[in-house]
Amino acid sequence: MMNIAYLSIGSNIENRIKNCMLAIDELSAFLIIKKISSFYETEPIGVENQNSFINCAIKIETSLTPRDLLTYLSETEKKLGRNNKGDYKPRAIDLDIIFYNDLVLNTLDLTIPHKNAHLRRFVIEPLCEISPDLMHPVLNKSVVEIMNAIENNQKVEKIGNFYDKI
Repeated sequence: MMNIAYLSIGSNIENRIKNCMLAIDELSAFLIIKKISSFYETEPIGVENQNSFINCAIKIETSLTPRDLLTYLSETEKKLGRNNKGDYKPRAIDLDIIFYNDLVLNTLDLTIPHKNAHLRRFVIEPLCEISPDLMHPVLNKSVVEIMNAIENNQKVEKIGNFYDKI
């Protein structure tokens, strides 16, 4: 059975756009990529003195379970140069599961939907671009409704479509 998941991709060191494109290339070898948002330049949240991020969202199809998808994403991050796991640190690549079907899961190492997605414009705005009617299974709101409720104090600027593989 194929599952639909939405991932957030981000980078804030080295060539940020290239890092995101390399991540999409790497993921496309094992996952079916259905949609890719534009790339957005976003300010880091929760820290100062860090480069801005490049972020995008992708819609995928996969036969992987949520736990296996998390493992695959972690391995992909390491392969692409991420050597520090932890919130608010600079990173070559960051891959997060935002939604997985309509699943609601809360374990020590995996929470779906992503626990902070509804607070982060840099996650929600790219999702709105590719699936505006996507429903948050806990909040029971569309991503557009969620985006409209987020305070507009987070810098999120669309910078273009850099990936046209699909």
